[in-house]
Amino acid sequence: MTVASRLAPLLLAWWDRHGRHDLPWQQDATPYRVWVSEIMLQQTQVATVERYYGRFMQSFPRVAALAAATQDEVLHHWSGLGYYSRARNLHKAAQTVVAEYDGVFPTDIEQLTALPGIGRSTAGAILALACDQPQPILDGNVKRVLARLYALEGWPGTVANQKKLWEYAEACTPHTRVANYTQAIMDLGATVCTRSKPACNLCPLQSMCAAYKRGLTGVIPAAKPRKPRPRRAAVIVMAVNKEGAVLLEKRPPAGIWGGLWSFPELESLEAVDKWCAAQFGVDAPAKTVWSDVSHSFSHFDFDMRPVEIRMEASLRTLSAGVMEGERWLWYNTRSPADVGLAAPVAKLLQTFDRRTGGQE
Repeated sequence: MTVASRLAPLLLAWWDRHGRHDLPWQQDATPYRVWVSEIMLQQTQVATVERYYGRFMQSFPRVAALAAATQDEVLHHWSGLGYYSRARNLHKAAQTVVAEYDGVFPTDIEQLTALPGIGRSTAGAILALACDQPQPILDGNVKRVLARLYALEGWPGTVANQKKLWEYAEACTPHTRVANYTQAIMDLGATVCTRSKPACNLCPLQSMCAAYKRGLTGVIPAAKPRKPRPRRAAVIVMAVNKEGAVLLEKRPPAGIWGGLWSFPELESLEAVDKWCAAQFGVDAPAKTVWSDVSHSFSHFDFDMRPVEIRMEASLRTLSAGVMEGERWLWYNTRSPADVGLAAPVAKLLQTFDRRTGGQE
């Protein structure tokens, strides 16, 4: 018997006894609910997603509710999950489903992959888990399981290896109990066939795993070739008005923290005075430089130097000129607006609130 023909029965028997059966998105597994979970689970651990998923679904129980929300509302519910383009694409896709499919989530793989933020694997997961369609998936956990089963050499992300992995995934996906199989192979990768120190003694596929037989589970799958990580630095301005509110600036819709609210960024401490003159028409008051804060993105590290400046003018005075419009927000930490904040920004605002003791 081939690996493909033996895999599903062994895996399903294991999952029936040891798999995860009570994840929130497994209950009432509609295409919409599964889609939201799959997008959240990209680059994010299950335990983290579980903390966000319930609140998100409570606010947006149906695709029409998500489509009708503002981007700020969606990003507010996403704050802390990171990779915010996922949330922006989720919002755009929901609006497309309402506009083009009358709010009924499509169950055709080509229609699904045409929606923003949905690739082949995510579409396959939606259709397999919610509709029991025999569609293969290839998320990180599944890639690892298949790479070890077939002893696939080299980094799985190359074009040639991606092609091979899709062929393996298609061959192994059964035509019955597809939803259970799909969950099972993800569970196996997440809990047994882990990236480091896989629990091969607990694996139901040990007898057919080529990497295990050859003693290669420690080197398969191969790691992505490393490149030097660049670093970027900026001064971030924490301008505080007389009422104690902090000025935030809405970032452009694309790019890092796209659509989120953040502190204005400058190239240097010397630029703070010019910035104050340009924005408020006054010289910068005394500056308090906080300790540097570092944040790691997927492809670079970002060093931030927060500078607190306290404006003597009131909110009304400061907002009367160039601060008007949708680009700026005076954020009151004691009565926070429901807007999307990048995680480091939210932490700095919490620190600011503790420092001031909630007092003006």
